[in-house]
Amino acid sequence: MPPRRRRTESRTAPAHDTLTAMPLHTTPALLLYCRPGFENDCAKEVSAACADIGITGYAKAKPDTGWLLFVPHGDEALAVLRAELRFADLVFARQLVFCSAFVDDLPADDRVPALVDAVKTLGSRCGNVWLETADTNEAKELSGFCRRFQPHLERALIVDHVLHPKDKRAPRLNVFFIDSSQAWVGLTDLANSSPWPMGIPRLRISRDAPSRSAAKLAEALLGLLSEQERNQRLVPGMRAADLGAAPGGWSWQLAQRGLRVIAIDNGNVSPTLLKGEMVEHVRADGFHWRPRGSLDWMVCDIVDQPSRIALLAADWIAHGRCRDTIFNLKLPMKKRYDELERCRAIIDKRLREADIAYVLRIKHLYHDREEVTAYLRREG
Repeated sequence: MPPRRRRTESRTAPAHDTLTAMPLHTTPALLLYCRPGFENDCAKEVSAACADIGITGYAKAKPDTGWLLFVPHGDEALAVLRAELRFADLVFARQLVFCSAFVDDLPADDRVPALVDAVKTLGSRCGNVWLETADTNEAKELSGFCRRFQPHLERALIVDHVLHPKDKRAPRLNVFFIDSSQAWVGLTDLANSSPWPMGIPRLRISRDAPSRSAAKLAEALLGLLSEQERNQRLVPGMRAADLGAAPGGWSWQLAQRGLRVIAIDNGNVSPTLLKGEMVEHVRADGFHWRPRGSLDWMVCDIVDQPSRIALLAADWIAHGRCRDTIFNLKLPMKKRYDELERCRAIIDKRLREADIAYVLRIKHLYHDREEVTAYLRREG
């Protein structure tokens, strides 16, 4: 039975709502993964994004679970969202899955038949299968079960001509286990989703890195730029500034890619970082330091008000001090989504005043905590 239509606009369910309170078995829905504790922010964002497309619905979120649902109104709504909703535009979502089947009471001795039947209701062949859980300590206990169970499900799907591993263009099948007896079944489009299971990149950072923040910039470069953009815009010999550099994790990351970096910070940077010729340390305030001439890149991990950082980055682009910039916005504990929208408006206003076309991408990275990471570049 489909959910009753509501006359109100999209909303986030109150914390006491539970996900099992609605008829889950046949409800088409968007399934989104996020960092635990950010369910409400993700729900607000996806509700607003769907409303912009003309689709209303309601979000179902339970605090600290690391996932949520958006249930759209209308029989054709999910197809519209699959065609028009862009994963890259969603900041707080780690993954975007288009679901229409939920299976519960899976028998412990034979889960395969029920899941195969659920997959068939999707009406699409798939090229590969990901068995996933939420990014919580409780859900991670299912990871061993998923690894053991996956080959059994894959074999059954191949026999039933649903899974075609050689079809590299077919959508991905996602089976998201709430526990070992309940799972959402849906599809992700390869060009409109995260390329990493659970939306989490598994990065290996050298022990030589001055700080763990090097992983954050590495993830930003992978997640916010395409491979073609990285090849064109991160060329050895380019020049960059790292504002608020100490102890030097971001400077190290850029230097590893062959960029020459000016590390700006009144604090100390790692002595190891300065042994080569790629990084120069300048003791100065990142808000007031200016380069001589134009640089290719500016990166910034200064802890300050997000609106101030947003204006700083926009000013660098507006004045031609750099062409590309990556920066962090430390969001407040409350009204994160509202503050994020405020920062977007600040950047847009500043660059419109300067009559500059730009690209802005923002993501709540796996290596982020209370901040989000933004990539801004000047076009033309």
